[in-house]
Amino acid sequence: MQEYVAAIPIGVFLSFMIGPVFFVLLETAATKSIKEALLFDIGVLLGDTAFILIAYFSSYKLLMQLKDNPKLYFFGGAIMFVYGVFSLVQTKKEGIKSINNITLEPKSQNYKLVLKGFLLNFMNIGVLGFWLGILINIGPKLNMDGAKIALFFFITISSYFITDIGKVTLAKQLKKKLTPLRIFKIKKIVAWIIIIFGLFLIIKIYLPLDKIKIHF
Repeated sequence: MQEYVAAIPIGVFLSFMIGPVFFVLLETAATKSIKEALLFDIGVLLGDTAFILIAYFSSYKLLMQLKDNPKLYFFGGAIMFVYGVFSLVQTKKEGIKSINNITLEPKSQNYKLVLKGFLLNFMNIGVLGFWLGILINIGPKLNMDGAKIALFFFITISSYFITDIGKVTLAKQLKKKLTPLRIFKIKKIVAWIIIIFGLFLIIKIYLPLDKIKIHF
């Protein structure tokens, strides 16, 4: 029972972990709708679920090699960097038009929002390392029982999602205070955050990976 209780703060911690997903979620909630923000969030959680399944069904040795593979960090970082640059250019193109005649962005198709959340989360191979660390830590305590481990991660993901619902609801309250210029600045800042995070993943391949460890 104690292990299951520990799953809740882990989920809350994940919800407030600063990164591209965190800012894109808040931006989507503020400039679009709660429904669209939650669809994006579902995509993020699907990415986490995929990493959890990979961590559980793959061998530890293989995962450690995969997690510390510099090429994967470079690949994920490069995609994230390109995505951020594209978003920044697109934002600047629409900036003048938006500021002079502001209209909130048209609603996106549901599957595109889910796919966007999934890919933005799945591009960060470090997330796999995080879930692997959780599994290594909690697995033995649950006697590597598949059902118990599944319940633990279900509680973690659920608390993650519930916390995100609160974040999205609060972010939506900002809609009334959003001026055309503020929306433009928010989108620009989020694009730069994605670019910087992508660069960090690329630069990470030159860092001593044996000294970069996550402790639980």
